[in-house]
Amino acid sequence: MKKFYVSVVSVAMLTALAACGADEEQNEGADTGAEDTEETVEDEADAEEDAEGDDAAAGGEVTIEHDLGETTVPVNPEVVVSFDNGITDSIRAINGNVSGIPQANNVPGYLSDLEGTAEDVGSLFEPNFELINEMQPDVIFISGRASDNYDELSEIAPTVFLAVDNENYMESFESNMNVLGEIFDAQEEVDTQLSEINDMIAGINERAEESEQNALILSADEGAASAYGIGSRFGFIHDVLGIPAADTEISAESHGENVSFEYIADVEPDYIFILDRGATVGSDAEASATEVINNELVERTPAHQNDNIVELDGDFWYLSGGGLESVRGMIENIEAGYEAE
Repeated sequence: MKKFYVSVVSVAMLTALAACGADEEQNEGADTGAEDTEETVEDEADAEEDAEGDDAAAGGEVTIEHDLGETTVPVNPEVVVSFDNGITDSIRAINGNVSGIPQANNVPGYLSDLEGTAEDVGSLFEPNFELINEMQPDVIFISGRASDNYDELSEIAPTVFLAVDNENYMESFESNMNVLGEIFDAQEEVDTQLSEINDMIAGINERAEESEQNALILSADEGAASAYGIGSRFGFIHDVLGIPAADTEISAESHGENVSFEYIADVEPDYIFILDRGATVGSDAEASATEVINNELVERTPAHQNDNIVELDGDFWYLSGGGLESVRGMIENIEAGYEAE
């Protein structure tokens, strides 16, 4: 009997142990399932974060620091108002959309197609605030002439001030273009175009370095002439393109320094770069740039005698500038007329 009892007990114990083992295996299996569930939840959370990151990269916002403040704007804005022709042509050059431009002022010929597609948002000095508010723009770009309206425009939409510093032209120009590259998610295109522009500049720099010929920059309007020098509105010719100034003492006034025909003759420039301001702004000037310089005194200059008088394109040099299209146009204008010897 004892022997039988022991056997029964042994069998019972083995059965109990087997059951415990099965329970432990089941519990281990349950624990593994919980761990798998936790890992799955974590993976899903990571995937959501990655997706959110992708969305931010595709859309999102970017904060721009500029001379008038700090502005947060959406990436790839759809409704854009621009009060600067250079910024407008740059946005177009990188395939961005411009919804509103000031048309009360002179619109450069190379941007004339926008007159039929973009809203007329007033003038550089007097924006049409009511219309701009109705447009609900994603971003507004302004420069020097519209800077007084920064606060009021900022109440309507994020407003970014981008202007070119004539005394530090290329650095400020490239900085502005990089801002646009960031806002419009087009940095690669901006880099490509800036590289092309710098190559064009290098070509003229090389011509200038190999030549001893200097230049005088003039603006003509209503029979009068103004001279521009280093660091001035048109100083790009000297400061960036490297063409020596015939007179290094000209002040960097925004409207130039009034000069006489005797002065032009005395300076004896090898080249004269002249802007017909009257024709550019559509004034009723009695004398064009050609008529101003074709006088007895100016005819004595080496520039006149050697047919080295180059007319500057007012669309690029006066009404615009500081843009990917306009800076390229400025350089091409000089390339075509500057044959340094």
